[in-house]
Amino acid sequence: MRRRTCRGSAERAALGPRWAMASILDEYEDSLHRSVSVPQSRATVGIPHSGYVNARLEKETPIFNKQRIDFAPPEKINSLVVSSNQLCMSLGKDTLLRIDLGKPDEPNQVELGRKDEAKVYKMFLDHTGSHLLIALNTSECLYLNRSVQKVRALSRWKGHLIESVGWNKFLGSETNTGPILVGTSQGQIYEAEISVSEGSLFSTNPDQYFRQVYTLEEESGPAPVCCLEIERGLEGKFFIIATTRKRLFQFVGKVPEGTEQQGFSSIFAVHADHLPSFREFPANLGFSEIAFYTPKLRSNPRSFAWMMGNGVLYGTLDYSRPDSILSDERVWVYPPDIDITVNKPISIVLTQFHFLLLLPDRVKAVCTLNGQVVFQDMFLEKFGLLTRMIKDPTVQQIWIHTEKVVFRYHVQRESRDVWKMYMNMNKFDLAKEYCKDRPECLDIVLAKEAEHCFQNKRYLDSAKCYALTQNYFEEIALKFIEAKQEEALMEFLIKKLSNLKPSEKTQTTLLTTWLTELYLNWLGILQGDLSQRNLYLDTREKFRTFLSSPKNKDCLFNNRASIYELLASHGDTEHMVYFAVIMQDYERVVAHHCQHDEYDEALNVLSRHRDEKLFYKFSPVLIQHIPKKVVDAWISMGSRLDARNLIPALVNYSQSASTQQINEAIRYMEFCVYQLEETQQAIHNYLLSLYALCRPDSLLSYLEQAGTNPNRIHYDLKYALRLCAEHGHHRACVHIYKVMELYEEAVDLALQVDVDLAKSCADLPEDDEELRKKLWLKIARHVVQEEKDVKKAMACLSSCALLKIEDVLPFFPDFVTIDHFKEAICNSLEDYNKHIEELKREMEEATQSAKRIREDIQEMRNKYGSVEPQEKCAACDFPLLNRPFYLFLCGHMFHYDCLLQAVFPNLPAYKQAKLEDLQKKLAATSQPSKSHHRPKDADTISLGKGQQSREQIKADIDDLVAAECVYCGELMIRSIDKPFIDPQKYEEEMQSWL
Repeated sequence: MRRRTCRGSAERAALGPRWAMASILDEYEDSLHRSVSVPQSRATVGIPHSGYVNARLEKETPIFNKQRIDFAPPEKINSLVVSSNQLCMSLGKDTLLRIDLGKPDEPNQVELGRKDEAKVYKMFLDHTGSHLLIALNTSECLYLNRSVQKVRALSRWKGHLIESVGWNKFLGSETNTGPILVGTSQGQIYEAEISVSEGSLFSTNPDQYFRQVYTLEEESGPAPVCCLEIERGLEGKFFIIATTRKRLFQFVGKVPEGTEQQGFSSIFAVHADHLPSFREFPANLGFSEIAFYTPKLRSNPRSFAWMMGNGVLYGTLDYSRPDSILSDERVWVYPPDIDITVNKPISIVLTQFHFLLLLPDRVKAVCTLNGQVVFQDMFLEKFGLLTRMIKDPTVQQIWIHTEKVVFRYHVQRESRDVWKMYMNMNKFDLAKEYCKDRPECLDIVLAKEAEHCFQNKRYLDSAKCYALTQNYFEEIALKFIEAKQEEALMEFLIKKLSNLKPSEKTQTTLLTTWLTELYLNWLGILQGDLSQRNLYLDTREKFRTFLSSPKNKDCLFNNRASIYELLASHGDTEHMVYFAVIMQDYERVVAHHCQHDEYDEALNVLSRHRDEKLFYKFSPVLIQHIPKKVVDAWISMGSRLDARNLIPALVNYSQSASTQQINEAIRYMEFCVYQLEETQQAIHNYLLSLYALCRPDSLLSYLEQAGTNPNRIHYDLKYALRLCAEHGHHRACVHIYKVMELYEEAVDLALQVDVDLAKSCADLPEDDEELRKKLWLKIARHVVQEEKDVKKAMACLSSCALLKIEDVLPFFPDFVTIDHFKEAICNSLEDYNKHIEELKREMEEATQSAKRIREDIQEMRNKYGSVEPQEKCAACDFPLLNRPFYLFLCGHMFHYDCLLQAVFPNLPAYKQAKLEDLQKKLAATSQPSKSHHRPKDADTISLGKGQQSREQIKADIDDLVAAECVYCGELMIRSIDKPFIDPQKYEEEMQSWL
């Protein structure tokens, strides 16, 4: 929409010129102007196959967006300058309008106060917008500071028509310009300084000094100084650019330290005797103008454009150069529709990538990259002829005015199409830099770069670029295949693979397999060519890097069967092993070494990766060839290996019965038993079998070390016995018999070996005298019958106290005389006499003991206890005398029924049954007789044959119930581990408490 403030002529005349900067035309009216521009870039939408589909999403604004200022000046506009958002405009003859664009509704109008016919020739505003110089056509110059309202005349400047001013951007301030350079129409360059003294009582001249430092000349003599620019480079070096109608001069030099306030005289003094370096062009417009582009505030300009006779000289500024900062110069001739004799350009403005030429009726924008006109804006005749174009260097806005109208251009996204120009110039790095945030354009640039590299036979670079594009994969691959560029094809596939997402598993698998095939083909070609050995090694390293890449690991692992097939088809066993190691498929690696009789290498792989399953699988093969090393590896694995799983390998290995082989097996088994303290029966049994086969001495030592407790022995006793019997190890068999507590068998076998061994076996059953006697009789019989040694037989009698002479006499033959047994018989008779005496003494002691017991019983019958009337039952706490009761020696008293109730549950089952039976019998005797004349002594007489009396029944009940105090006797001790609550009634009891 458009906002516009309309005022009548009378109101306008009364208020004077009004500036309404807030009212700007946002849209153009067809009747106001006609513009022609190059097509703008379009937004894009991605598609899967080749990239993006062009689709205009919204109407893009042009790069140079014009706005007409809603301002109707009361008088014609003579000149307009703008800097740092400060705009100054000369109106008519004597009016100056100043506007702070930050506050556009508060314009400031200043009168020049001139009564003569002087007119404003040019105006110059410094970079801060504080210092305004007004050059009059009468060769006078006026000065106005932003903070004051009064125009001051510069007396020292009188007599010079000012053409240009070079402002000091390094020392200037709001009140002082610092040393500046001034160019005149006569070719002189003056150095001057203007200062505003604030608060002074007396008015002083603002111009501090005005002295000539140089004169510019052309072929015909002094020429007007059209432009002046002061820049500071590296190490304090200053560059001064000055132009005439045909020449561009450069003055380079350093200002001595501490003398910068004295100006630039020293720089010009160097060229007092000779001309400085300059550029000259034959044609001229009668004037020239130079424009600079500064990318950031308070930075040095980066490029320049000099509008002269036959075109525009464009270049960059390089401050590192010693004598000239102009670099990369080129001349862009004017477009064909510009005829300098009819419609020569008036002004030039430089932006980052364009320079704008102002013609009397239009504005043309030319791209500095290719010299093409990219924008043209026509102005209607009713606005009048265009007068001047100027750019605010701080906010990068461009201003154009006629005598009646002011326009402003905004530069928006100027670099939007730069990528395309750089691309057409084959400057692909710059093109990618300017479209890195626009993927659709970046894709175009990459495709163009790839095609360019391909055409120039830079196939590897082309492959890298193609991999980043969205072009058809098949077309690119076929392109390299047809060109027979297998290396470039591999590079393309590698880059394409690296750009795939983890979700694209199918594509990853295809590319990985294809690359493996290509690598193997390429290695096969290079391997046979000794002249390309270095290339072969480099390719092999790349292939191994590809196989070991963490990004490809999952894909290679999932498709390792296919990779193995490829490697096998090419016969590349070296990389098959390498790939197997990467995939941690050590089984395949070890199998490969074993197939090629590389047993040491196979064992090294096993030892390095310490995989138990692989040890179990390959040990049977390895131990046949390198037994000692294999056993060393097993021992180094320690408890990680289960020796039971290695026994089959050892068994197969030791079948040849070689002593060396058996020794290696024994070494490992001993390590398991003594170092690892293995308790597995199979291990101990196998060690026993090896000992029985090769080391009998170690066998008996092992058995004795294992001990005689069957619960702590880890070998199978029956197996050990059978094994030792088969190999004739009798002493070992005797030991096993002893462990099994088969003493008779042990003695029988020991007698075949050694009588002393049999004697040691005969004393083992310490708790069974009968068995010991039997065993010793066996030994005695053996000694008498087999060895026929009477003295040794007598020695057996002395070794065992259980044997008597009469026990061994039947073993002797009839011809043996009694003299041999005289001593033994005498000793036996003496023992019998001693034994008889001991028996007599024991009988007397028993008789005396029985007598004392009878006396104690008699005394007990006369004992009694007293019960007080207030005594209570210890169980129910009721008076004791109310019912039948029991009194114990400990002092506890119980009712009969209370004691019965306490004792009955704790009696054994058979006693409970007997008690119930006695109670039934007692109840039966308590029933009244049918005869009314019951005998008085009914309780004392017999109830019939085989029946007990009532008193006897009561006595039996008392023996069961009142045998001991329920609180002080054994019954209480036995019940200490019984729970207070019956487990079966626990839940019921617990619920009763809730």
